[in-house]
Amino acid sequence: MSRRRNTVRAGVLAVVALLAASCGSPGKPVDPAPVSNAAWPQPAHVGGPDATAGGGSDTSCNPLASPAPASGTTVPDGSTMSEIKKRGKLIAGVDQTTYLFGFRNPTSGNLEGFDIDMVNAVAKAIFGSADGHVQFRAIPSSQREEVLKKHQVDIVVRTYSITCARKKEVEFSSVYYVAGQKILVTKESKAQKLSDLSGKRVCATKKSTSLAKIATDSAKPVPVSVDNWSDCLVMLQQGQVDAVSTDDTILAGMAAQDSTLEVRGEPLTQENYGIGVPKDRPDLVRYVNAVLDQIRGNGVWQDSYRRWVEARLGAASPPAPQYQ
Repeated sequence: MSRRRNTVRAGVLAVVALLAASCGSPGKPVDPAPVSNAAWPQPAHVGGPDATAGGGSDTSCNPLASPAPASGTTVPDGSTMSEIKKRGKLIAGVDQTTYLFGFRNPTSGNLEGFDIDMVNAVAKAIFGSADGHVQFRAIPSSQREEVLKKHQVDIVVRTYSITCARKKEVEFSSVYYVAGQKILVTKESKAQKLSDLSGKRVCATKKSTSLAKIATDSAKPVPVSVDNWSDCLVMLQQGQVDAVSTDDTILAGMAAQDSTLEVRGEPLTQENYGIGVPKDRPDLVRYVNAVLDQIRGNGVWQDSYRRWVEARLGAASPPAPQYQ
């Protein structure tokens, strides 16, 4: 037994000796790899100004005048709506990144918001129920005209401002919402309006009327263009831009997601939202206008507004339509 104890003791002492040797002789220290200044990665496809974006300077038409509504919301045989009904799905181009208007609920995975409610109202009129009868297609703002002209969607409902330039490419419903362009900054920022951001980086999406306003503003802010509004939010949070400037509806959704941010300023523009429709589908435009007339009068518009928008932007009524 004593021989076994001596053997174990000898082994332990040998291990202790090895550890002591390794700790007592650290050797020459090695410098870590040099580290450059840390920086957040930018979102994909970040660009610069586009002064013609959205065509807001084109005054060649009355942008708010839309074709007169259909006499009702029944679906006539041989109509565009009849084709949609036979297909079983209304295909709608929407946003999935703009909280309050078009966003994906992280719990349910469903798309929700004021714009989504407008899509569902059109689908309900065609099918009797929107459930299972809508195919949502998430698109960046820069592709709104493209997907309509290629008939990849039936309608676009995506905080889509009506302009004369856009009406040369697609058709619009009557106005279903009126917004105004403001700025979003951190609460520590001294900027109160766009003119306070001279030489500062201000974010907006590509081909938007908001980007055009930034690019042509006399204060000369530096426009930064991205694919989606969520990219602007991330860049502001990471300090890569000094502000975001777009419709108060979109900015309100960003501020609701981050209590360190604040919407400021008086409206710089009036943004009239319409539902986009392919130029060669006049019966669908008139049908959509009939649906909008219906929901203005039956409380559906007001219920949606109270659910999504009122707490952030105050009480409002549906805008009165203008027809050709």
